[in-house]
Amino acid sequence: QVQLVESGGGLVQAGGSLRLSCTTSERTFRRAAMGWFSQAPGKEREFVAAISWSLGYPRYADSVKGRFTISRDNAKNTTYLQMNSLRPEDTAVYYCAAALGRLGVPGSRTDDYDYWGKGTQVTVSS
Repeated sequence: QVQLVESGGGLVQAGGSLRLSCTTSERTFRRAAMGWFSQAPGKEREFVAAISWSLGYPRYADSVKGRFTISRDNAKNTTYLQMNSLRPEDTAVYYCAAALGRLGVPGSRTDDYDYWGKGTQVTVSS
């Protein structure tokens, strides 16, 4: 019933850019805070960025602040993660997540979110 579909991952050289997209149903998108998490092999899933449904409140992990920008386009039912100045350490699978009914500042923990996409691979070469 609730589907989140990520796209936009790929292979890029260090210093390059990618834009990830997460498309959801309209019902889900309009009621949800949206987040992005990353997970490298053998590591725990980590918070990257999030944005609220009604008030914005963009949040970023310290490691990506100033490099990544999260946004959402209600007309397209899509959340974006613009990634600039990419580093090899950014290499991971990136997951989109939705927190239904979330108001105010979005959470930064995996258990703050109710639904997850299947991920898109980002690989940054040196």
